[in-house]
Amino acid sequence: MNAMLGHVDRSLTARRKSEEKVRRFVADASHELRTPLASIRGYAELTRRSGQKMPEQVRHSLDRIESEAERMTGLVEDLLLLARLDEGRELEQKPVDVSRIVVDALSDAHAAGPDHEWRMTMPDEPVLVSGDAPRIHQVVANLLANARVHTPPGTVVTVGIEPRDHTVSVTVTDNGPGISAKDQAGLFERFSRGDASRARATGTTGLGLAIVRAVVTAHGGSVDVSSRKGKTVFTVSLPAS
Repeated sequence: MNAMLGHVDRSLTARRKSEEKVRRFVADASHELRTPLASIRGYAELTRRSGQKMPEQVRHSLDRIESEAERMTGLVEDLLLLARLDEGRELEQKPVDVSRIVVDALSDAHAAGPDHEWRMTMPDEPVLVSGDAPRIHQVVANLLANARVHTPPGTVVTVGIEPRDHTVSVTVTDNGPGISAKDQAGLFERFSRGDASRARATGTTGLGLAIVRAVVTAHGGSVDVSSRKGKTVFTVSLPAS
């Protein structure tokens, strides 16, 4: 028995060291990619705006270079954030009006997805949570983006805020196609894309919901999902201020 326990302990230690090496590599690689990606975007933009006459195909190629460099920059920033959270980097803890964050995030979501119907239900008075305002905004924005890109036009997306005894619940509900039980199991894992009914060839990285879970967990909160055909609900619980 002791030999078996020792073997298990050594295996777990080796796994932790391996995972730490992977996290360190991802963080270092992401950091090193920032500068060349910025240069690629900058040179493409300078060339496009130079005023020189160029074939339409070349102009289109430059637009694609800028667009892809911007997408990759977003991916790099997401990876860096996850690496920092994995290291246990503490987030700011201040009173944050989550009502204001929801209003701002919904405004951005409407601009990005005018073919969806965006709604909100919340108390008239401000609702305060304890946390890091930019990161909480990122949580709400990622959940709204997830609903937008994985549901068809015309889908109704509703954000709700419900204060409780010591927590505040933020829900994002859509009446889209739903998520299968199989896909729900790994939904918050990194680079998870879900099934075809919710993917719609969006080209998403699969990091959005992983960031939601990492940020919420770093705040001492929780996130879960329930889904069936015609109704998907993401629920985030955060400590009240």
